[in-house]
Amino acid sequence: MFIPFITGFAIGGSLIVAIGAQNAFVLRQGIKREHVFAVALFCAASDATLIALGVAGLGFLIERVPGLVTVVTLFGIVFLLAYGVMAARRALAPSGMAVGAGAPMSLKAALSACAAFTFLNPHVYLDTVILVGSLAAGYTGQERWAYGIGASSASFVWFFALGYGARVLTPLFEKPVAWRILDAIIALVMGMIALKLLLWMMRR
Repeated sequence: MFIPFITGFAIGGSLIVAIGAQNAFVLRQGIKREHVFAVALFCAASDATLIALGVAGLGFLIERVPGLVTVVTLFGIVFLLAYGVMAARRALAPSGMAVGAGAPMSLKAALSACAAFTFLNPHVYLDTVILVGSLAAGYTGQERWAYGIGASSASFVWFFALGYGARVLTPLFEKPVAWRILDAIIALVMGMIALKLLLWMMRR
């Protein structure tokens, strides 16, 4: 039971820590200290749900319905580009912004953004449902679910560490220029991911 759990935790952790749109959003919310618990919990719970589906063997649905992945990818590209443009506009604003400045994001808006970053990214299905799920096939019974729990635990540890750990950066982000740099990086990340998804979809 312990070895499958550690294996799942290691695999889940290696997939989740990569810099991406979801992580960039959680980091920004953590620095702003807006809805950190809810955002981290939503992202972690979403990953856990998808991992559970993969461990349960539902990855075949995505593999056999390529049109579903295409639709998700198109919506994801549009959303990433739109969010990237908003981040770029903030980065180009002459005054920038300081901690607590600007219009705060409502809980509903924050969770909606989390849902978009999570479920409009086709790679999250390939990573969690198909990849993590296929590797679970090497286990049976309780060991199989111990593996899945390990992978899910990595998401919970990562998102809460990222969200609350971002607070140590607060002194740095008291300067408006720091926010402008962060938003510029976020805009670049969103644009690169959107381009990557477009190229990936064209090769399918």
